[in-house]
Amino acid sequence: MARDLRAAQDFYGTVLGWTYRTTSLGDEFRVALADGSPVAGIGALAPSLRAAVAWTPYFAVDDADITAARVRERGATVAVGPLTMNTGRAALAADPDGAVFGFWEGRTIPDWSVGRGSGPTRLELRTRDAFAAAIFYAEVFAWGSEERDSPEVHYEDGQVLVRDGARTVAALRGGAIESAPDPQVRPRWQVFFRVADVEVAVDAATGAGGVVVVPPAPARSGRGREAVLRDPDGGLFAVTTVTPETAV
Repeated sequence: MARDLRAAQDFYGTVLGWTYRTTSLGDEFRVALADGSPVAGIGALAPSLRAAVAWTPYFAVDDADITAARVRERGATVAVGPLTMNTGRAALAADPDGAVFGFWEGRTIPDWSVGRGSGPTRLELRTRDAFAAAIFYAEVFAWGSEERDSPEVHYEDGQVLVRDGARTVAALRGGAIESAPDPQVRPRWQVFFRVADVEVAVDAATGAGGVVVVPPAPARSGRGREAVLRDPDGGLFAVTTVTPETAV
């Protein structure tokens, strides 16, 4: 969600090479395309909505009402929705530590997901307690269960990995501080976008008014490089050269 849709399109077009198309959601929303394939969505924040500019992961669900009830039952917050849209129903929530996420019931793009094709390479949750967060999200989304075709959850080396087959689609890591003044330290989800060259993307971001939060460094997987950036409106995101099919 961005304060100025046009400015956000220009910034991410410069940094990530995205182009855009309109959708049935109206003039205040655009689908971002990487090499012609959908990679993300950018929407304009309503002036009356006092919310931070941020990238938010949306998880596909079978029933938005049931998911909303599960969120509330576990002491978390459903801030918006579920709202009915042209192609489905969406809601925005915050987990017990305050990390914001969304969920979506409805039409999705075939064969598109985190860690596959043009989708973001991976998601990371920085949270207070990775194990407690894993229990919350597993119960809300039925991860690691036979209730639906769902990802597997593994606890390894102090972090929780969410895997869809051989692909690691999300990592949950502890150490966040809920009251920290720095948003980089507070509980939050972070999205990693793939680029051909991290240093080139970092230079483009700073040239377009962005800020380097974590300088380019080897990726945690040991393959490729990554960096964390902040766009001119304060939205945090990461770039990596690790391809979705090999992300861990």
